[in-house]
Amino acid sequence: MKTEFTLAQLTDPDIKEADKILRACVHCGFCTATCPTYVLLGDELDSPRGRIYLIKEMLEKDKPPTAEVVKHIDRCLSCLACMTTCPSGVNYMHLVDQARVRIERDYQRPLTERLLRSVLAFVLPRPGVFRISMILAGLARPFSRLLPTPSVGAASPGLLRRIKAMLALAPRSLPPPGPAAGTVFPANGERRGRVALLQGCAQQVLAPRINQAAINVLTRHGVEVVLVKDEQCCGALTHHMGQDGDALKRARANITVWQREAERGGLDAILVTTSGCGTVVKDYGYLLREDPDFAAPAARISALAKDITEYLARLELKPSTQKGDVTVAYHSACSLQHGQKITQLPKELLSKNGFVVKDVPESHLCCGSAGTYNILQPDIASRLRDRKVANIALVKPDMIAAGNIGCMVQIAGGTSVPVVHTIELLDWATGGPRPGLK
Repeated sequence: MKTEFTLAQLTDPDIKEADKILRACVHCGFCTATCPTYVLLGDELDSPRGRIYLIKEMLEKDKPPTAEVVKHIDRCLSCLACMTTCPSGVNYMHLVDQARVRIERDYQRPLTERLLRSVLAFVLPRPGVFRISMILAGLARPFSRLLPTPSVGAASPGLLRRIKAMLALAPRSLPPPGPAAGTVFPANGERRGRVALLQGCAQQVLAPRINQAAINVLTRHGVEVVLVKDEQCCGALTHHMGQDGDALKRARANITVWQREAERGGLDAILVTTSGCGTVVKDYGYLLREDPDFAAPAARISALAKDITEYLARLELKPSTQKGDVTVAYHSACSLQHGQKITQLPKELLSKNGFVVKDVPESHLCCGSAGTYNILQPDIASRLRDRKVANIALVKPDMIAAGNIGCMVQIAGGTSVPVVHTIELLDWATGGPRPGLK
């Protein structure tokens, strides 16, 4: 794709990177076949290729984005299926992230939307505040039926529609909090490794059992696990909302405490059980590449970051107690399969440990969760969830496994089949309790 940035514009490292990404695009259109919003809506501007044209024009003209540009960028799930499909290696992730930062900086959203986004950006990264908000949402949930529901696929969901979607996602009850930051879990027997486990934000409130299962598996196999004190949200939530100041501040804080822990006791890896977080932590090196104080440490931390399945694949797990009578539909989270290019490892681990693993038809299409997307774009998200649940039902599973809490909550909202994390099944297979809570 031909670009027309001025020499002055190209002195900006972000514009220089955007120019490189745009020039790699050859207009082939392969991305349209795997883009969830294009598959649903059939609008070229709701495809990666269409959005690339919009972003190119916005950046080249260096003018505030229009409402039309914002509408189509907001509809993008950042599922990154287009990057898996693209034969030219277009890094759409870094391009759309840059567009979101520009929109956040230069576009004046309606007041109600600004307020909602501010609330989400404040609440979700803070587990204590998020827990209180979930308790309040649970109390308000019975009244959500009184809120209006517009026709499916509405172009611009209003505030009440988004509040209704938010209440629908709230659990009826919350589990007790998990272990506190600063806790160290010693290895059983001879120590074979030492890792930090990302505590997460929403996950530690909604499903602390996931990290507990990871701790069980790791310590059972000789790995010491530390929950690093003063760790923060990874920054993914605000990063994908275009609030890079907040996201990078959190990234720097995490790099500082993880580096300190690595120097103090050594770390073989920083393990992540929420693939959306993992994709961003692995990108710290890129995000802070221009920061003279953090560029090198960020690159080291990104190299240490591993999805839990990547690390477990290097261990020789104890013989499985499974008898091959549990059929598992494996939902491959977009952030895992497209963002981190991890596709086979989770399925191989489950199969080796006695589960019958079934691939889900249209596994490349997003379930509609995508961070805050199922709140901000609830109608499109609901259509994607229903499509995903229907495809899962075709394989008639006993359980559904996924590697991302957002996907788990989203899919559980449309099915009675238990939705569990991959690590919960591996914990069960190697001596832990049977999972199955929705």
